[in-house]
Amino acid sequence: MINIGITGQAGFVGTHLYNTLGLNPEKFTRIPFEDSFFADSALLKAFVSKCDVIVHLAAMNRHNDPEVIYKTNIGLVNQLIKACEETKSTPHILYSSSTQEERDNLYGKSKKEGRLLLENWADKHNAQFTGLIIPNVYGPFGNPYYNSVVATFCHQLTHNEQPRIEVDGVINLIYVGELVDQIIKLIEKVDKDHKNDVVIQEVKLQHTAEIKVSTLLKTLETYRDNYFTKGEIPALDTPFNRNLWNTFLCYIDHEKFFPFHLKLNTDDRGSFVETVKLNSGGQVSFSTTVPGITRGNHFHTRKAERFAVIKGKARIDLRRIGTDKVYSFELDGINPSFVDMPIWYTHNITNIGTEELYTIFWINEHYDASNPDTYFEKV
Repeated sequence: MINIGITGQAGFVGTHLYNTLGLNPEKFTRIPFEDSFFADSALLKAFVSKCDVIVHLAAMNRHNDPEVIYKTNIGLVNQLIKACEETKSTPHILYSSSTQEERDNLYGKSKKEGRLLLENWADKHNAQFTGLIIPNVYGPFGNPYYNSVVATFCHQLTHNEQPRIEVDGVINLIYVGELVDQIIKLIEKVDKDHKNDVVIQEVKLQHTAEIKVSTLLKTLETYRDNYFTKGEIPALDTPFNRNLWNTFLCYIDHEKFFPFHLKLNTDDRGSFVETVKLNSGGQVSFSTTVPGITRGNHFHTRKAERFAVIKGKARIDLRRIGTDKVYSFELDGINPSFVDMPIWYTHNITNIGTEELYTIFWINEHYDASNPDTYFEKV
């Protein structure tokens, strides 16, 4: 069992890391962290003293005054070091730095100097330290205008705003889920192979995708145009396309957009509804549910789903993991419609009618028993 704390736990990467660690409670114990701990030395010292591992993600990325960014980030590192020294704690610290270390700006300077400060602390106190040089991170729940251009474009395109390209360069990207997986592997490796050794290392994480900004915007515009008018799912034939789609889907305003009403074609023979237009693989399934029964109460970390009601009445509930707000939608087969479930949203469907409920399910990745992606949690 490894006790892990995450400074910046409530942030973009911190949220994903915290939630992913929670999927393995037999291996990891999460030590809660709040940003207010940096304003209270007693709370910060209590936090570091409980941790075997600290992933230091807390940092300021953007501000009108670059000097504020520099002073804030260096200050956070020094506070963390002071808390460790005063409690004689020597956790394995993993520090989130950036490829901007190589650039001539105060943000990059703050990240590099912060990493060197922690290296010196680890050397002085015979502790373990891993400095992570991380490329641009994208993924669900990133803050627009702050975390990445992907987050900004996704937000703008789903909220009737016009994106603008400042510099049309090539950007190197890593998906937040891929980053989290690598962080956890590094934690496990050092804990297993070097538990009693002093390890000070710099790890440059490789990007998993590269794309020109204009190409990125064009791809996301195609997502919006086809999805908003026809409910069309794009080709998800590469990990990057799947990750980008999962990211885009999380920025849609669920309360305003769903349920999406499908075109009902009726003639003397009956009716026909196209529930999912596929430009790639995946699975489409069908179920019947008797009145009063609820299906689901689970979430996925890789696979997005679509629930389409074609007969009967249903209520679909979904809630983002780590939050309390529940979205509820009522669907009726008289007006065939669907709701899409983003990743990291626990969801269920309940038959609220008096007749049998007919539902079609689509999922954007084939089932793989060796690599499970379903975790149970009630809405």
